[in-house]
Amino acid sequence: MTFATYTETIADGDWAILYRGHNDVHPVQIKAGTVLNNRAGSFKHDDFIGKPWGTRFGGHNGQGSIIILHPTPELWTLSLPHRTQILYQADISYITARLRLKPGCKVLESGTGSGSFSHSLIRSVAPTGHLYTFEYHAERTNAAREEFEAHGLSSFVTIECRDVCKNGFPLTNLVDAAFLDLPAPWEAVPSAAQALRRDTTAYICCFSPCIEQVDRTCDALRAAGFVDVTMVECLLRENDVRNVTLRTADAARTMKPQAKKVGVPAAEASPDVAVAATMLRPRNVARGHTSFLTFATMLPREAEADAEA
Repeated sequence: MTFATYTETIADGDWAILYRGHNDVHPVQIKAGTVLNNRAGSFKHDDFIGKPWGTRFGGHNGQGSIIILHPTPELWTLSLPHRTQILYQADISYITARLRLKPGCKVLESGTGSGSFSHSLIRSVAPTGHLYTFEYHAERTNAAREEFEAHGLSSFVTIECRDVCKNGFPLTNLVDAAFLDLPAPWEAVPSAAQALRRDTTAYICCFSPCIEQVDRTCDALRAAGFVDVTMVECLLRENDVRNVTLRTADAARTMKPQAKKVGVPAAEASPDVAVAATMLRPRNVARGHTSFLTFATMLPREAEADAEA
């Protein structure tokens, strides 16, 4: 499946992202003999198979066109079926960087939810790392497990239905980083601390919509031995980019004293210089609050690691 590996062309059985516009993207599985009907027209899957990713296809009735894109975690986040509220790229990219994730890392996640962040975590640690994700809701757990299997990611992830706030994590001295998206993350912090590796520096992030949650979480993190506790809020502000032609005065010419010429138009006496430029203008309104991200660091606990050994 194409979530785990990249191929040059579309094949039968691949998952793809159907793109009609920035706010009109949908996941679809390519199946030979299937016909796709939407507002853009009628499209035969047989026409997709064998074509390069990113190809634009016109509808058989001539009404419109679509682009078939290779699936990525970013596109999956924009098009996935929502079972819960999800994380978007502004938060996902920052969390991934702050947790120092790279191929080979083992990371803990709770809860799984709709699997938006799970796909990004898997890409960050694959092909030699692993994701351990927990969800207390059985139906959401089963739905996420089916998606991981359908996308060819099951070898990179272990998913379990478990209430970690009450029962804790069944992991000890194993993961390099932890991410908690829970109503009461402070209840799971002590167990998450035990799941982190003790022979190296490890990191944790807690996703909380309310500042009251942050307050209690910070207290729990410090009590569990974490240091460098910080809170961040990511606000996404978009910029409009456009190409313009600017006219600038010839400064070198205008600084020299010029004799007045009778009957010569002003434009000819001091010509402007046309310059092509790209203009970037921030929009006045930024997207609103999504959550507070609380980060903390667990320093190596060599004494505990040696005692267990």
